[in-house]
Amino acid sequence: MKNSELANTAIETRNLSYSPYSKFKVGAALLCKDGKVFKGANIENSSYPLCMCAERNALYNAMMNGYKKEDFVALAIAADTDEPCSPCGACRQVISELFPRDGEIILANLKGDLKETNIDELLPFAFSGDDLK
Repeated sequence: MKNSELANTAIETRNLSYSPYSKFKVGAALLCKDGKVFKGANIENSSYPLCMCAERNALYNAMMNGYKKEDFVALAIAADTDEPCSPCGACRQVISELFPRDGEIILANLKGDLKETNIDELLPFAFSGDDLK
């Protein structure tokens, strides 16, 4: 699957967003080695800390279906932003642990702009399980 196709899936997945407070719809699409794509959209709650981002929803969805970090190939994130949409700090932390270091992260917006990156670029000094030892 091309990066632009995965980004388009993330854009379409924005329609599943529940964002009555921010009105900021985000979609994510996670590509697995076997070709399966898991979708995620942001889900808000009036108690803001209980909200869940699209990226984490996609990753957790895949894991709840038996997929693991080593099964993931690429993750696309899309929103209606001027520049390609970047994940928040919480999502960067989760991605750093649950997504492979060599996995491709595609940031997108509705204008068709794409930026290809990886977790090391997004979170160069990530906190990990090794820090807990």
